[in-house]
Amino acid sequence: MAKLLDSVRVLDLTNVLAGPICCYQLGQLGAEVIKVEAPAGGDLARQLGADAELNRHNMGISFLAQNAGKKSVCLDLKTELGRKTFLNLVDTADVVVENFRPGVMERLGLSAPSLRARKPSLIYCAISGFGQDGPLRDNPAYDQIIQGLAGVMSVTGDEQSAPLRVGYPVADTMGGLTAAFAIAAALVRQARTGDGETIDVSMLEATLVSMGWNVSNYLIGAVEPRPMGNQNMTAAPSGAFRTAKGLLNIAANRQEQFEKLCVLIGRPELSSDPRFSDREARKVNRDALSAELEAPLAQRPAAEWAIACNRLGIPAGEVLSVPEALALPQIASRDFIKTFEAVPGVDRPVRVSRAGFRLASGDPSPACPPPTLGQHNVEILGTVLPPGVSLSDLENGEAA
Repeated sequence: MAKLLDSVRVLDLTNVLAGPICCYQLGQLGAEVIKVEAPAGGDLARQLGADAELNRHNMGISFLAQNAGKKSVCLDLKTELGRKTFLNLVDTADVVVENFRPGVMERLGLSAPSLRARKPSLIYCAISGFGQDGPLRDNPAYDQIIQGLAGVMSVTGDEQSAPLRVGYPVADTMGGLTAAFAIAAALVRQARTGDGETIDVSMLEATLVSMGWNVSNYLIGAVEPRPMGNQNMTAAPSGAFRTAKGLLNIAANRQEQFEKLCVLIGRPELSSDPRFSDREARKVNRDALSAELEAPLAQRPAAEWAIACNRLGIPAGEVLSVPEALALPQIASRDFIKTFEAVPGVDRPVRVSRAGFRLASGDPSPACPPPTLGQHNVEILGTVLPPGVSLSDLENGEAA
């Protein structure tokens, strides 16, 4: 069956993570994603990752993780020939995605207004740290910078450890997913009316959106969020609790769930204790409640408590490491991991995560391995080169 974005062509000018994860999602849904890379090294992520040998071969793990299913071409947009070739490629495309600093594409003569004047149906998406305007627009932005400015670090950890960086690039990830969502919406209108769009994605704003109740409690309730470690500010008992082996997350947010939990651990009297008898009382006395719960929880390991809790409808789960999470039978049953046995430039099978959702019409999945730098020059650029120009001219950087 045809994929949801079948026949959509995306030009991916992005580097490292926010842009690549956006285009990776679009590619898994069937879009043809052409990664436009600088001839000298390409996407910086090609040199990033935990395996130094792969970095040396320009196929770093950071690149492999978000670029399967894409095609790679090399264009030097600083040359007249590179820009002319790119403009011809734009004529064939539906979407352009870039994550340069604001102003870079304008200086190249490839701004959103100029490209959309050339092709009004084009969807142009710019992903940046702070957006295309405002007092911070020109500041360089990396994930941790955004985490700090968005307040993410201020609510991560506990009173002793905060402010603390979230352990994965959450701001980059949210920026990329927000961009993919916006592009998908623009593609719907493009298909209906033929109109294009210019999309301005701010990683700072996307991250603030993802903070949800932390932001809303302050905006609406004037309650300033504070770091609460493994506790949940909205309810108690809702957090991570020590057991005989490992931590156990319990989210007994509803009254009936709390009462069942008290019976399960052999402490039914806790549900009638005035300190814990209703939701608000439990929040006020959460530290005392945690101490009361952890004493009986210490009799069995987290894995056993999780099974017992879920059988009774009490939300609970072990706190796992990344390898343990990936080894869950649930992950295997959902075909979350895509494996490429043979990848050019890589000496081992490459396993990547898929889209995070499934479709009745056919699950999203990257169609081919991550590309080597310029792997698809002949296939793609051979059809859009200016008249009288060859690929060798392009590779030599000669002017048209």
